[in-house]
Amino acid sequence: MTGTGAPGNGHVHPTQDDPILAVLSEGVGGPVGSRAGRARWWTPLRAVVLMAAVGFALGLVQKAPCVEGTWIEGDTRYSAMCYSDLPYLYTLRGFVEETYPYTDDEQVRARYESMEYPVGISYWAWGTSLVTHWLNGSPDLERRYKMSVGELQTDPEVLAETRLYVAVNAVGLGLLTILAAALLTKVNPRRPWDAAMFALAPALALTGMVNWDLLAVALVAGALWAWARDRPVLTGVLIGLGTAAKLYPLFLLGGLLIICARQRRWRDLGVAAAGAAAAWVLTNLPAYVASPTEWRVFWSFNSDRGADLGSIWLVVSQAGDLSLSADTINDGSLLFFGVWCAGVLALGLLAPETPRLAQLGFLVVAGFLLVNKVYSPQYVLWLLPLAVLARPRWRDQLVWQAGEVLYFASVWWYLGGFLEPSRGGDSGFYWVAIIVRMACELYLVALVVRDVARPWRDPVERPVDPGSSDDMGDDEGQDTTTRSNAVAV
Repeated sequence: MTGTGAPGNGHVHPTQDDPILAVLSEGVGGPVGSRAGRARWWTPLRAVVLMAAVGFALGLVQKAPCVEGTWIEGDTRYSAMCYSDLPYLYTLRGFVEETYPYTDDEQVRARYESMEYPVGISYWAWGTSLVTHWLNGSPDLERRYKMSVGELQTDPEVLAETRLYVAVNAVGLGLLTILAAALLTKVNPRRPWDAAMFALAPALALTGMVNWDLLAVALVAGALWAWARDRPVLTGVLIGLGTAAKLYPLFLLGGLLIICARQRRWRDLGVAAAGAAAAWVLTNLPAYVASPTEWRVFWSFNSDRGADLGSIWLVVSQAGDLSLSADTINDGSLLFFGVWCAGVLALGLLAPETPRLAQLGFLVVAGFLLVNKVYSPQYVLWLLPLAVLARPRWRDQLVWQAGEVLYFASVWWYLGGFLEPSRGGDSGFYWVAIIVRMACELYLVALVVRDVARPWRDPVERPVDPGSSDDMGDDEGQDTTTRSNAVAV
């Protein structure tokens, strides 16, 4: 790809396609036209990659207050909203002592809690700890064995090493962010600039370093790219690897089921599912062989947990002063999610045209998150690559992410106790923030559902009308035969 994205090179330029950017562009001469100059080196891919790098770097700057205090100043991590799981898990899960997460060693298990994450994240966390030790020099393990876990958390040598561990992960997660952004530019060759909404997302900058979720995000972006390139085996493998890191990439298979059922592509569905299963099994096998007990911790931990941060279940239990058991929440969540998936299936099969994988994947994952027992701040990343391709409109993305940013702030205020009545706050504000977040998510869901049910409203496949200032008008009469063959991408 060459050029700046002007109409002459086949790209849909956002200043011509997006109403918000079209208005903003008036301040610099108006939307890009056919006679716009070209800077051949600055392709959309390179521009989006730079945006992703800058956006992620800004997120690192936002974490600076915690880095300076090595995350041991309790109030700072919440007041500055710079909390990250990484430094705590480095010590509390034994990576500081090069502990393999899937070991049955009794001394290790008496000293450290089990790793409660899927194997993909556990491997990554352990691998980056080994890189940290290699860069820092082999630690004096005998000395560390004599210290309690509490003492390790405040030891100057360990604190310096913890900062290095976070830095190593920052490099890795930054590269994953860039990779995801690059892959998203390639999903639809006509619309590479849609990936800019991922690269510049406030949610990405704020939550990218909270945990290791970007590993699954990059694999989901890869699966979307592979499916767009008609490579079902690779699509399945990437979905399987993503599921080994986080459960939610598995839901993309539901989108593939709908697309393949409509297009009678049963073989593609079969090889994608087989690839996903094989990749998941092979990734999990080393952990299971090493310790079936430790491997099962992720599954038992999530099954046994009750209403947790950010969930509608927490609002119901706290506001209603109810005691909801884990089984009750499990059953309620499963029932709702089953009905939701049935609705997405019906929508996808009955739609006038085959929906795109990003649309179907977004709807299924959104339904899962709406009733999940916990909504950690970084879970917004699960939706981000799917959302920007499902509904590539800056206004809609910003409305959705405004709710996510409000929730991001409120969860730290809540955990820091700043909303407690004794400190002049109101814990009910946290409940409101959860409801607002869900409402903004449902707003985006409603738009995607409308685009699937009325595909002539879908901005991805609608021909660009430089004179249009709003895509929300009445355009039912538009000729739908102009949609491209990439409709199921």
